[in-house]
Amino acid sequence: MDFARSHVLVCSGTGCASSNSEKIITEFEQQLKKYEIEKEIKVIRTGCFGLCALGPIIVVYPEGAFYSEVKVEDIKDIVEEHLLKGRIVKRLLYQETIADEDTIKSLNEVDFYKKQLRVALRNCGVINPENIEEYIAFDGYKALGNVLTEMTPEQVIDIIKKSGLRGRGGGGFPSGLKWEFTAKAKGDQKYVACNADEGDPGAFMDRSVLEGDPHSVIEAMAIAGYAVGANQGYIYIRAEYPIAVKRLELAIKEAKEYGLLGDHIFGTDFCFDLEIRLGAGAFVCGEETALMTSIEGYRGEPRPRPPFPAVKGLWAKPTLLNNVETYANIPVIILKGAEWFAGIGTEKSKGTKVFALGGKIENTGLVEIPMGTTLREIVEEIGGGIPNGKKFKAAQTGGPSGGCIPAELIDTPIDYDSLMEIGSMMGSGGLIVMDEDTCMVDIAKFFLEFTVDESCGKCSPCRIGTKRMLEILEKITNGNGTMKDIENLETLCNNVKAAALCGLGQTAPNPILSTLRYFKDEYIAHVQEKKCPAGVCKSLLAYTIDAGLCKGCGICAKQCPVDAISGERKKPYIIDTDSCVKCGICMEKCPFKAIFKNY
Repeated sequence: MDFARSHVLVCSGTGCASSNSEKIITEFEQQLKKYEIEKEIKVIRTGCFGLCALGPIIVVYPEGAFYSEVKVEDIKDIVEEHLLKGRIVKRLLYQETIADEDTIKSLNEVDFYKKQLRVALRNCGVINPENIEEYIAFDGYKALGNVLTEMTPEQVIDIIKKSGLRGRGGGGFPSGLKWEFTAKAKGDQKYVACNADEGDPGAFMDRSVLEGDPHSVIEAMAIAGYAVGANQGYIYIRAEYPIAVKRLELAIKEAKEYGLLGDHIFGTDFCFDLEIRLGAGAFVCGEETALMTSIEGYRGEPRPRPPFPAVKGLWAKPTLLNNVETYANIPVIILKGAEWFAGIGTEKSKGTKVFALGGKIENTGLVEIPMGTTLREIVEEIGGGIPNGKKFKAAQTGGPSGGCIPAELIDTPIDYDSLMEIGSMMGSGGLIVMDEDTCMVDIAKFFLEFTVDESCGKCSPCRIGTKRMLEILEKITNGNGTMKDIENLETLCNNVKAAALCGLGQTAPNPILSTLRYFKDEYIAHVQEKKCPAGVCKSLLAYTIDAGLCKGCGICAKQCPVDAISGERKKPYIIDTDSCVKCGICMEKCPFKAIFKNY
């Protein structure tokens, strides 16, 4: 057998694919063929390396050279210099990996990675997700084999319970208990389902797992099927995630060909099959009962609970539903043991959590940290801090269902209970960082606009209540709000929280309630002073020209899209505030910095 002397790992997740990683792979293949070394060098598609801000990313082994922001035209240099002559192309290296003139750091020594612990993401950026043999080489399907040949369903459930694993989809319900309830439920048919309908703004955790390691979810669902007594599984995923869908389809096909799905798996009596169901991108279908309604072929709307899915789920049969990240942890827990997993994290939040780190942060990307890691460690050490010397103001966890954590609470440990105590929540794992230029009233409005658009409309508290809340926020940000509006807004939030049918409606007020709790002074400034402290809300802004600084060049007038600026050459110009649309182009283009934003 021929062994390649070098492995070239190219990220082909959605982020890097959007920056031409497929063209990079093609260029590699052409360059290697040109120099007749295609048999010596193996080019491998992988999933996300995590540091999305620096994509496309290429890692070359055995040296471990971490090339970032690679362009198609750079491939010639990598092939000629690195792969032919053995000279690492330092201009393309991620600067953090350079130790000195002659050595480079391993990724575990780099700030972005050294505080991470990749469990759910263990194979992402390591293996080719389109090759089942690479998954098997990293102990893939070994956990399923052990479970089917050496353990009873009760023993499997006991391991999951002892591990302390909680659902990673947002609610944080103990996974072992959910498995136990489903196993004990009476029914002639049971199902296992996977929630891959990740729809939070800025969230891409589950999608990245499916793009980089789809077999981990397939293996885990088969283990779950054995544990609860189900022979059929469904993965519900958005059709707008084409790379994840393609790799899932291929992985299921490979698993069937290898006898790891279907009849008599590992020569036992256990039979289990999987199908994919595509969603049309409705946020509400991330709610478990709405998801199951959609799988059944109906409009995705939530159902009243109880009965819970473990008792009456798909087609009124007992159904186990977990999300992608929850399942991704299962094979490792089986192989390494409940005690190993329980030894990570905090007393009530075991293991790790994957976050999509975005917003005003240097290192946007995918991170996996032990539970209990503080927000400060994520923002300042892993995330690299706030760009342009700005101050950290807040972080939003949990997306539209979560809340904002202010700067004074930056040392809060990230775990289920700590976040709930301060008015936020873990959610599925979106983490949006905000700097001092962020208006917290506007942020609350942004998330509520999303919720209003995505409400299924089945219950009036969500259908009508969120719309009324949005109207009040719009009134405040337009400068027409009153103190009574703030009072009414808080009352309405609490009523919707108490009365909405499903978890999405019940948590829709969280962004407002958390910003009212920690940033009420900004609401009051919008109402009483008619000012937006962050200078974001356009209705409360005014652009003015300083007559002493203006040279009368007329550039601002030429650039204004609505002709709101007038004047004579070599004399100070004037902005008509009634006509001004507050686009800010004049201030951006003024060469003398004579235009100011007043708020």
